[in-house]
Amino acid sequence: MLSETLAAGLGQYEIGRKIRVLRQSKKLGLVQLGEHTSLSPALLSKIERGQIIPTLPTLLRIALVFGVGLDHFFAETSDRPKVAVVRKSERLRLPDRPGEQVPSYFFESLDFPVADRKLQAFLAEFPASSKESKPHQHNGAELVYVLKGRLTINIADGDFVLSEGDAIYFDSSAPHSYRCEERTPCSAIVVTTP
Repeated sequence: MLSETLAAGLGQYEIGRKIRVLRQSKKLGLVQLGEHTSLSPALLSKIERGQIIPTLPTLLRIALVFGVGLDHFFAETSDRPKVAVVRKSERLRLPDRPGEQVPSYFFESLDFPVADRKLQAFLAEFPASSKESKPHQHNGAELVYVLKGRLTINIADGDFVLSEGDAIYFDSSAPHSYRCEERTPCSAIVVTTP
């Protein structure tokens, strides 16, 4: 049985709808498709309606009938916009450095199911009086919006103190680090371009 997260991730590809479109374009009924694939019409119907996700061998049987590769079912279609909903219960909370006694911050990806992202968004939580994160840098740009508390960001050896509601944009190829020097935790939305 697939977890809700995996089912939602696979559901965004609309595999069942793509199978139905292929079947109808060839003017095949479910019974006829079942004869070609050795799959029951009931199973094919459940797949098309999105009630179950087919295994790769099952999907390959179907793909062979229509002369398409498996990639046909996982490619984004240009006829609809890319949309991904990430539920709070689906996110993983990770420390900035695994194995540290007291991490500088924790982060959760807000857009992990999306392939070929134009940006990356995170919820970051900085424990009260946490030590400064290790300076790092990456190509692109970064935007930080403080949701609560006070956050100090060091960019190229210059400190910028942000309070609740403040935002900062910067060239993330410059070395930067974060720290929460306050006695209360801080949280922020961090958006980066890959």
